[in-house]
Amino acid sequence: MTWVYLGVAILFEIAFALGTNATKGFTRLVPSVLTLLAAAGGIYMLSLALRQLDVSVGYTIWTGIGGVGTVVLGAILFKERITAARLISFACIIGGAILLRLTAV
Repeated sequence: MTWVYLGVAILFEIAFALGTNATKGFTRLVPSVLTLLAAAGGIYMLSLALRQLDVSVGYTIWTGIGGVGTVVLGAILFKERITAARLISFACIIGGAILLRLTAV
């Protein structure tokens, strides 16, 4: 269940990051509430995952994969550019997350 918790935490992290854009500086009520709920859900699910994972592994995977997911969805939803340098960076983040997963006890 640890990795399921972390996966759900990552989804909440992506929703939080994308939702922050929709809040328009937290001036829109519904997106603001949903964004805050996503943040709380992500932290809660991360805390469940960290019962079994080292914080260095769990937090790094949470932020790394969450960041990549945010960039990919940002490109799809907000038409943000993904350059070759960004693709290489994403590959490094994903590779690092995979290595962390493989070395986690």
